[in-house]
Amino acid sequence: MLTVKENVPLAPLTTFEIGGEARYLVRVRTENDIREAIEWAKDNGKRSVILAGGSNVLIPDEGLDALVIRLRGDLYGCKDGTVDSWAGTNLLMLIRALGVQSWGGWEKLAGIPGTIGGAVRGNAGAFGPEIKDFVTKVRALNSETGEIKEFANAECDFSYRHSFFKDNPKWIITRVVLQLQKIDPAESAKLAEETIVEREKRHLQNVKAAGSFFMNPVALPEIVAMFEKEKNVKSRESRVPAGWLIEKAGMKGATVGGAIASLQHPNYIVNQGNATAEDVRELADNVRKTVFAQFKVELQEEAAVF
Repeated sequence: MLTVKENVPLAPLTTFEIGGEARYLVRVRTENDIREAIEWAKDNGKRSVILAGGSNVLIPDEGLDALVIRLRGDLYGCKDGTVDSWAGTNLLMLIRALGVQSWGGWEKLAGIPGTIGGAVRGNAGAFGPEIKDFVTKVRALNSETGEIKEFANAECDFSYRHSFFKDNPKWIITRVVLQLQKIDPAESAKLAEETIVEREKRHLQNVKAAGSFFMNPVALPEIVAMFEKEKNVKSRESRVPAGWLIEKAGMKGATVGGAIASLQHPNYIVNQGNATAEDVRELADNVRKTVFAQFKVELQEEAAVF
């Protein structure tokens, strides 16, 4: 029997630490729990919203007049490098735990906040590899029909920060199957920690933010050429870093209310302690308009804004 709570503050459940209350909230650990929660929402005339790690979302100040279904629990199994994980399992915990068991190859994803399900939905990546490189299949539940389906890697339609599930939110990721390779546990731990150290140099850690707020956009050839010359690196897929564009546009350090485009990493919009969701939205809009005015590049949000 599920325990549905009323008027639950959502800000503490997100890395932004912004937002109002959930009218209702329930914690789930199985597909049957999810089904039961969705039925409860339908019976009570409420929409249902999935929340897992809370690392890539902006909750509105007025909260959500919905049933928030929170995926909880670090649950997984591994046999011969084939990993079957519950979608709500923390990604870093999984990388570390499997490394101890001599399975890895994906240590460059260490430090990406959130859950394995969220990583698959957004095809999370860092320093080259993306989660798609390790996924063999994804199990998902259709919130409208209750159908369970397994999607092979090719059916997931992975591309840069994108998957089938991002375009089709009625399909809720419940389990992820990955194939890892043999690795020495000490080497896995070393690689994971080196990756985290590198992330701490390049990205902000332990701040109230949703990670990178905008995706790295495809830019005009002259903008790509400018980036490659200035940074002496080759662009991938004609994309340039959103943070580089934001800084070039003079928006590094820009503020609205309690929100700031970080001075260390301007693609991180940071809650300085009292930011509202409206502050973040307004600042993001200012950044987007300024970058477009100067570079004719349209920034798209990576963070899910409700």
